[in-house]
Amino acid sequence: MPTSLNPLQAIADRWQPSARFVRLAALACVVMAVVIVVTGGAVRLTQSGLGCPTWPTCTEDSLTPTPAMGINGVIEFTNRMLTYVLCAVIGVAIVAARARAPRRRSLERLGWAQFWLVASNGIIGGITVLTGLNPYIVAAHFLAATALLTVAVVMWRRSCEGDEQPRDVAPRPVRQLSWVLVAASAVLIVLGTVVTGSGQHAGDASKDVHRIPLNFREITQLHVDFVFIVVGLTVALWFALRAVKAPAGACRRVVELFAVLMFQGVIGFAQYFNDSPEVLVGTHMLGSCLVWIGALRVALALRDRGEPVVTVPAPSAGQDALQAAAASSR
Repeated sequence: MPTSLNPLQAIADRWQPSARFVRLAALACVVMAVVIVVTGGAVRLTQSGLGCPTWPTCTEDSLTPTPAMGINGVIEFTNRMLTYVLCAVIGVAIVAARARAPRRRSLERLGWAQFWLVASNGIIGGITVLTGLNPYIVAAHFLAATALLTVAVVMWRRSCEGDEQPRDVAPRPVRQLSWVLVAASAVLIVLGTVVTGSGQHAGDASKDVHRIPLNFREITQLHVDFVFIVVGLTVALWFALRAVKAPAGACRRVVELFAVLMFQGVIGFAQYFNDSPEVLVGTHMLGSCLVWIGALRVALALRDRGEPVVTVPAPSAGQDALQAAAASSR
């Protein structure tokens, strides 16, 4: 495609972002993915899930909330607007990845994957409203946000490394254990959505919001059982990495994950024994994101792709002339 018809190429011809800028843009995507999850939780916990009773507009006659809708309409609409902020951040990351030399198509693909995940989750969010906060759709909405967070973390990691063939930094059984840990963490998060869907925070003050027909205490106990499984796998992986003398960075990632799990466990138990107060539930949702980020970083730390290629821009014709003149004057 000619440059004049390709705005991304036109930007790349005029702007060369630094490797640090690309990394920061990728990290901003991770931060915004977490913000979307936490603010989505705030919508639910403030009973603002139907603050805007329809979608894509806020009411049948208004795009924005009306004064009669009160604070709940403002909260729900603000969460919708944050989606545009997220799209803008992802757009910056895509443009930066495209303009960076040498071109890294893997980063571009990860950026576009995030964009399409946001678009699809926007539709799921609309269905959530139109179905009156169906708990299964609400759970799918959260899991789609977690999928977005997954891609954002992978892009962030890829922006910090090169494009060489992956080189393992630990034996295969240890790497397999790390992916078992990731899988167990994924099950833990899914069970968390079931606990939420069967619990008391329906997302709206209305009495007719359906809940998942499961015993809340029993499904919570299953969730806790998986917490112990994830903690056990984390400890086992740390000992395995120490035994094979893995790089210090990989061991450090496991320690970080263990610390987040301890924090999440304390919040979870406090939440359960205090009848799930809103502040603790919201903090627990933040902890869920941090646990998932930690588990992914552990697995991704067990392979190495080398350092990113750093290129020095070629001097312009004017710079060449100045350098020639300086050389002749010596």
